[in-house]
Amino acid sequence: MSPPPTPPPQPAEPPKRRRPTLDEIFGDVLPDTTTDERDPSPTQPPTDDWYHHNRPPHHGG
Repeated sequence: MSPPPTPPPQPAEPPKRRRPTLDEIFGDVLPDTTTDERDPSPTQPPTDDWYHHNRPPHHGG
């Protein structure tokens, strides 16, 4: 008596595709820290000083 025939090999399942994260698609939307958490930059004057310094002559002052 002969051994039973072996079944044909099953095709391997394709690897599961991983869904990309939102950061991978759109990048970082929000910074790690907010402006009030950061040290003020010494190269940039405060906003009000800049406006007073660059005020047009016809606005008085």
